[in-house]
Formats: sequence, structure tokens, C-alpha cells
Amino acid sequence: MSARFRMGEFFSGPGGMALGASQAATDVGVKLVHAWANDIDADTCATYRRNVDVAPENVHCSDVRTLDIGALGEIDGFAFGFPCNDFSTVGENLGLNGRFGPLYQNGVEVLKKKQPRWFVAENVSGLRSSNSGQALPQILNALAETGYRLTPHLYRFEDYGVPQKRHRVIIVGIREDEVERGVRFAIPAPNTVNNHVTVQEALAGIAPNVSHQELTRHSLNVIKRLRAIPEGKNAFNAGLEGELALNVKGVTLSNIYRRLERNKPSYTVTGSGGGGTHIYHWSEDRALTNRERARLQTFPDSFRFHGGVSSVRKQIGMAVPVEGARVIFEALFKSFRGEPYPSVPANIKWTATKLMAPEPV
Repeated sequence: MSARFRMGEFFSGPGGMALGASQAATDVGVKLVHAWANDIDADTCATYRRNVDVAPENVHCSDVRTLDIGALGEIDGFAFGFPCNDFSTVGENLGLNGRFGPLYQNGVEVLKKKQPRWFVAENVSGLRSSNSGQALPQILNALAETGYRLTPHLYRFEDYGVPQKRHRVIIVGIREDEVERGVRFAIPAPNTVNNHVTVQEALAGIAPNVSHQELTRHSLNVIKRLRAIPEGKNAFNAGLEGELALNVKGVTLSNIYRRLERNKPSYTVTGSGGGGTHIYHWSEDRALTNRERARLQTFPDSFRFHGGVSSVRKQIGMAVPVEGARVIFEALFKSFRGEPYPSVPANIKWTATKLMAPEPV
């Protein structure tokens, strides 16, 4: 049975979700049309236009709060990775009381006005504990009230072929009338639990002329510091002394100048932070290039980002891993086609107005 979905996106980022959805559509045999997208960052929007098959004028680069939702085209599916800044466990963790926390409501407005057949929402794992555990139930209630059956789950993307320990809450919603017609979404079963893709495997074979391979210019002191840090260690547990030690009181973040372990997935790729947070090679005394970081996010080498080095680094870190998105959308599309696929129980048990403790997975 063939199917055609028009997808809209808010907080689209450079296109990780869109590319994963496109790959899944091709794999399953459905037609996916990228109807429109929105992001506030100009470089990010330019990257999306360059890499996603969408009419350039339908990528709206603006504050989502100023966007006329009614003027956007009709859609069958909706994806939104609403901003995670206020839900992250790093920082003030203001949650729904922060500047970005309430922006999920703009996604809710799309669901109310456009009533797509399905949606996929993404955020950080810290969403579960934000606002003393009340943020996630509030968001789930708001989404469900627009007429959707929800399946929230904490995905560990290293268990799905992503060479990175990246844990994200993904909420898949199916419109209630589709559920009544028999559409059932289930959590796709992990496929690399006992065979994680390592960083050494992920970064192998990068062509010398590929884009975004600029090396970071490190000071001599940083190079000396990296030489003193063994594989898998960081600036705070490597026993650094003298000028190599970081003179920072009360801060011992484990990812500062942390070297990768070649035979394991990477730690989480982030989009913010200054020196010491750029992810460091396991044996070479340097930070990873943006192309290497993009590989950890499973972007293909043909994917070209727009903007300077810092902007590209931010875009990569803020993106949804392409392969992680592909696995979820593949399950979603198969659900609409009535095709079976291996699945596991959701690890976030939820009913209206109440969030139960996650079960171990």
C-alpha cells in the first residue's frame, strides 16, 4: 500500500530529522514531501535549504512566535525538536520557567490548527526531571489534548547504530481517528545493543578533500595538556599538575578536554561551549573537525553545512542524529502501512495528568 505524507517542521535545525525521515521513506516505500520548515538561525536555514528537497521560500527563518501558522501549507505529519536549553541538566535548568521552555506550545498550536495524521517531538533526557518532574507531564497533556495517542520513550541512540551516547526523549503522536482505524506505533527494537558503532569505525576513511575538515588551532599549552591526558580521561581526572591543571574552582565537568575512547561510542556531541568542549581525538592531540563531529551525528559526507566553523559546530551539535531519526520514522511509516517490525515496550509510562517512573530497559 503506497502512502504520501507532507511534513512540516518547527525548530528544524540543519536537517537531521528531515534527512532521517527522507531515508526512512525511501526504505519503506512511501512518498515524503517536505512542505515547510522553520528555524530562527540564518546559517541553519541556509544549510536546510542546501540539503533538503524543499522549496527555498518554504523555509521560514524567523522567531517561531511571530510565524503565521494559518498561512502555512497543509500537512500530514509534523516534526519539532523544541528547544532544549532550559531542560538540559547542564546550566540553570529553568524548564518551563525559562525563555525557551514554553516554546513547545508553538508546536501544540500547529497540532490544533493543522491536525496532521502524526507528529514526532524531540528533546533532551533532562526533560523528565525538569520543574521537579512536572514539565514532561504538562507537555504530554497539552499534546494529547489536541487529539493524539502518545508514545513517549527515552531513546539511547548508541543502541540504534549512532556512534554516540546520545539519550533523547522522543514523543510520537498518532491522531486518534488513525488509531481507531488500526494504526499502532511501537518503539522500534534497538539493533546495536551488543554491537555499538565505535568512534574509530565512525571516523574511518574520510576523504582528504571532504568539506568541514578544518583543524582547530590550539595553543601550545592546550597541546601539552592533551598530551598529558590518556585516552578516555579528561582535564579533571588525568592527574594534571602545574600549568597543565585547570584552575577552575567548583567545576569538574567530565567532558572538559575529554579524549574519546576509540573502541566505544562518543560521548554526547553538543552545540555550545567554549574551549575544552569540542570533543578530542583518542590519540592525536587535537579537537575533532566538524566533519568528524558530523559523522558522529551520522550525517553523510555529502552533507554541506553553511556558515563559519563555530556556526557549523553549533548546527551539528544541536541536530537530531540522522540514523536515529531514520529508525524512528521507519517504524512510524511501517505503522501506517500495517507492516510488522521488531519492537520493545516504552520506558516512559504515561497516562493523562500523571507520569509514572521510567522502567529499566
